[in-house]
This record gives sequence, C-alpha cells and structure tokens, in this order.
Amino acid sequence: MNRAPQQGRTSSRRSMTGVTLVAVLSFAGLTAVSGPTSADQPAAGEMTFSNPSGAHRTLSTGGTIDTENPFFQELGTNGRTCFTCHRPEQAWTITPTELRDRFEQTGGLDPIFRTNDGSNCEGADISHVEQRRRAFSLLLTKGLIRIGLDVPAGAEFEIFDVDDPYRCGALLSSPSMYRRPLPTTNLAFLSTVMWDGRDTAPGQAIRADLMTQARNATTGHAEGAPPSAAELRAIVDFELGLVTAQTHDSSAGSLSVRGARGGPRMLARQPFCIGINDPLGMLPSVPGACATSGGFDPRVFTLFEAWASDRSAEREAIARGEAIFNTRQFVIDSVPGLNGAPWDPVSGPIQNGTCTICHDTPNAGNHSVSMALNIGIADPLRRTPDLPLYTLRHRTTSEVVQTTDPGRAMVTGRWNDIAKFKGPVLRALAARAPFFHDGSAATLADVIAFYETRFQIGFTDREKADLLAFLHSL
Repeated sequence: MNRAPQQGRTSSRRSMTGVTLVAVLSFAGLTAVSGPTSADQPAAGEMTFSNPSGAHRTLSTGGTIDTENPFFQELGTNGRTCFTCHRPEQAWTITPTELRDRFEQTGGLDPIFRTNDGSNCEGADISHVEQRRRAFSLLLTKGLIRIGLDVPAGAEFEIFDVDDPYRCGALLSSPSMYRRPLPTTNLAFLSTVMWDGRDTAPGQAIRADLMTQARNATTGHAEGAPPSAAELRAIVDFELGLVTAQTHDSSAGSLSVRGARGGPRMLARQPFCIGINDPLGMLPSVPGACATSGGFDPRVFTLFEAWASDRSAEREAIARGEAIFNTRQFVIDSVPGLNGAPWDPVSGPIQNGTCTICHDTPNAGNHSVSMALNIGIADPLRRTPDLPLYTLRHRTTSEVVQTTDPGRAMVTGRWNDIAKFKGPVLRALAARAPFFHDGSAATLADVIAFYETRFQIGFTDREKADLLAFLHSL
C-alpha cells in the first residue's frame, strides 16, 4: 500500500482504516496495565499504533490528520508519495520489518523498491524477485536509502579509493551514501534539515528549509517535476503539525498517569526556539531563534520525575533512566564539531559531560542549534561488510582518512566536516529501529552500548536497563 485514502479510492481507504483499527485495538489492551486516563483515550483524528515496546500516537496541531494532503499524493513519475517512506505505524519513517512485509506482499514491486535510490546500486537489475531481493538488501535489512552526492566543486578533499561491496562502478566524484529516512513528525523542534544539513540554508527559516526538502524529495526520490508553491506549503504545513510520542509502555502501562507527562499532547505544548537550552549559548541569527539565552539546564527531559518514588518498579526504572540521561556525568572528549580540534567551540575535554550536553532541546532531545558532530559512527573500525569504505585525501596536505560516509563534508567541501551528522529528535524511538544515520544500531540497547564504549562511561547493568526503559518510553 502506497497511498493514504483518497476520494474515490475505496479500496485504499479500507486498507488504511484496517491498519488504524488493528492498532487501536492493540492499544486498548495496553490501557489495562495501569488503568486508562483521559489522556489515554485517542481523540478524533489521532492515530495510535502498537510497537515492540507498547504504543505510540500521532496527533496534528491542526486538529485532524489530513490524508487528502499532497503528502499522500503521487507528485512524481515512479508511483511514490511522501507516505511511501514516512509511515505513521513506524513513527513516520520506515523500518526493515515493515519493508520486508511490503516486499513479500508485492514481490518487491511496491514503489519504495525503485532503483533510482532504493537499490544498493543505481539502475540495478531487478528483472526477477530474487534479483530484487539482492538489489534492495540494504533497504530490507537496515531501512537505508541510497543518497548520491557529488563532491562539491573546490572541495578540500578528493575521494581516491572506495571498497565497494556491491561494485556499483560509480565515479569516485559521485559516491553513494546509505542513510535512514528521518521522521516527518516533531519537525517543529528542528534546527537542521537532513542528517548532513544539506537542505538547511544559512539564515533561512526551518519552514523554508523544509520546503526545499519537499521539493528535492519530489524531483529526486519521486522523479517528478517540482511541486507548485501551494503543494509545497501544504506538505510543510502538514508535517509541521505532526506530533508523535510513545503513549504506553508494555511493562509500565500508561505514560501519562500518576503525574507523568508522556505522549504527544504534552509534547505539542512544549515551547521551542532555536538555541533554547544550548550549553554554548550560541543564539544563531536565524528566524525562529531565541531572543535571549536562558542558560543551560541539564534536566532536558522532565517527563517522569513524578515516578521517582512509585509503587511500580517499572515506572521507577523509567524515572531513574530519565535522571541518568539528564545527570549521569562522564568525560566528553575528541568530538569533532564540539571539542575535537582547536577551531571547535569548546577547548579540551568536558569533564562533567552528560547526554544532554548534545541532546539539549527540552523534552525532544535533538540539538537546539545547527551543529553537526562526528561521534564516530562512520569510523572505519565500525564498518560492516554491507557498507562501502571511502578513502579521502586532503588536496593540500595529502592527509588521508577513511570513512563509511563523508557526512556534512559532501555539502560544504570542508575537510573538517568529514563524518559529521546532526543529532535527531529522540521521541517515539521504540517504533523506528534501527538507529543512527546508517542503521548500525539494531536496537536501543545497541545505541547505549555504542555510547558506553565511545565515551568509557562505565554504566552499571542496572543503569543500562533503566536508561533503556526510559528511551523506550519516549
């Protein structure tokens, strides 16, 4: 199924209704864990879906989720819509499990399986179903879309070698990166559009950046002509109105009982301006930026403090995990973009670092400013056999570096931007594994393990379990 219900398309309407009904029925069973509250009951127009950790819900600040919006319409030539890669069941992205189901149901012919960017190599042979299964293996195993970008003119580096497991044969000046589609919900908290910020223009409002992204997605992913200004405005208005968060945990029950503030309704009321709670007090000069710096409060998440002393062990674990995320201190060192080089904004290690130094947007958890960082996700030692390994050389110094994804450097051409990416919004995580830009963390436990190793934090087993319970509740 590619389209949301459209007027005159009865079968599509029935299909979408069936999905929603199943999800709501699953949710109804979850309310029995701790007893339903008024916040548990989905209002008209809200969509609730079960996921591996419980249930998540989406609402629209416009009142209803308008499935007649151009977001759900074919604006290109290959059968795709925005909905093809941004599904509410998966918190408005895609997951390998759902993609494998789509592949089996359609024999790999669903519009997402197109060779312009869905296959490992552009123009792959997809004559037969088994060839399609091989051609779309990264999409099926990690939910990765291929992003082809040219090395910018005048770049400080060149790509002079690639170890490509698929032998695609692309020019070294036009490499392919493989990345997870970011969710099209909770966009009101963004400070940067796309993993590498390529659709974010300096000094431009995020709304304008999102219109650029929608235009590029239509001409690229959907292989269509540029949408009209009215269509772009409608798509971006729709996306900016979406708010998604976990509402139920399979162990703790409702995430909005006994003083807790989980779910999308509280998130929709969360204030935001670009630069809010930024520990560096940067206050960028862009539309939507905060007027003044209010200082930094490491207590970024304040959803479950009321559960610190609760009769439920499961609820107490979530509250402890929130406190760990906010206040557990460790040394943050050698992070390019933060404190990894003399020109970075912080000089030397941050001795009393916390998760919230970078994940600073209150109750959303992304960067509140546009600040791409290299935390090591694309390091060659983390490379898996299913991803290419690129060797880059500095044109002046001849310094060499290897990476599975050059990151923001493919936008700016700057050597110092290699392997830098933005930090995403952290809500509704339970519905949208795998994680990181390359899908290299299959679970949230793998995410915790990465940070534990990268920063030598020294979590105890109980701290890991509590932190995992908290992340699943977002």
